[in-house]
Amino acid sequence: MSQNADHIHWKDIFNIKHAFLNISGVALITFALKGFMIPNKFLDGGITGVSILIHEITHWPFGVLILLLNIPFVILGRRILGKTFAIQSSITLILLAITMTFIHVDAVTSDPLLTALFGGCLIGVGMGLCIRGGSAADGAEILAVLTTRKIGLNISEVIFAMNTLLFLAAIYSFGISTALYSIVTYFAAVKSLDYIADGIEQYTSLHIISARSEEIKALIVQKFGKGITVIKGERGYLPNSFHIKSDCDIIVTIVTRLELLRIKESISSLDPHAFMYIQYIKEASGGILSLKKKH
Repeated sequence: MSQNADHIHWKDIFNIKHAFLNISGVALITFALKGFMIPNKFLDGGITGVSILIHEITHWPFGVLILLLNIPFVILGRRILGKTFAIQSSITLILLAITMTFIHVDAVTSDPLLTALFGGCLIGVGMGLCIRGGSAADGAEILAVLTTRKIGLNISEVIFAMNTLLFLAAIYSFGISTALYSIVTYFAAVKSLDYIADGIEQYTSLHIISARSEEIKALIVQKFGKGITVIKGERGYLPNSFHIKSDCDIIVTIVTRLELLRIKESISSLDPHAFMYIQYIKEASGGILSLKKKH
């Protein structure tokens, strides 16, 4: 672990925005679990799912289970991801244990499909808010963040892979129907988690090849204020004219989901024959992006 990770960033821990995100995340998770999941014996996933399973079998207090079972993962998070992350996650988990123990929420519905969809979406949004607040509301997320750094999968892919075994185990306790609905629940949860954790401003790489490349460069930079990279390439090589080719500029710019449609429409208006393709990227930093984040 680096010295920076070993240092406690108290400003992050007492950051109002982070606190608001974590508290909001815990509130949504509590509402999802007590209002949808637990009354209908639906599993969540990760350590929370294991806690539900043990709670239903032994009737031990859910709040105590979720706190105790997450301790090894918080220790792992402290060693690998830093003290600040571990402290924030500990606060989040303690708050979740308290709300699950002392706050009463009536069951919203007994309909399995509504439980799967709304319960899954709410818990996914809640976990996503906690991640954006710098913490993890489930030990599996800590393991997932670590795995993401090592092998490059996104958080939802890692969590869902780990939960597959849990859902299989649920068949023996709750029956195959409930277990299958639990899988539907987590499909809804991971999509919500991805959307919140990555943000609606997740960066996208847009590539443009056009005969009017100079005008498109000016459009992207001057109208939309985006930075560009120009790659020198060749175009042509068509099936009926393979030997005909010409030099071209491949324009690359990094945009957000909110900007993508407007930029594509503007480019198409300028050159209806422009060839464009996009690549979704997990992270972007530096360059003009760093300058914008300072404002």
